[in-house]
Amino acid sequence: FPGIFAGALQVRASRITEGMKLAAAEALAAVVADELSADNIIPSPFDERVAPAVTAAVAAAARVEGVARR
Repeated sequence: FPGIFAGALQVRASRITEGMKLAAAEALAAVVADELSADNIIPSPFDERVAPAVTAAVAAAARVEGVARR
């Protein structure tokens, strides 16, 4: 969840919404999509693609939902 906070802080969101959480989950799923298997359903916490993907998705969702102040 560091990406959730980073995305919210990036746009100075007034709150974290369900849509922002859903965007974070979808971003996580997109990172692992090509490597999906029974043993690999979430990316490693050390995967360098995770934080930027989640941050961008959360920031975009905040803008769409109107809670972004920047």
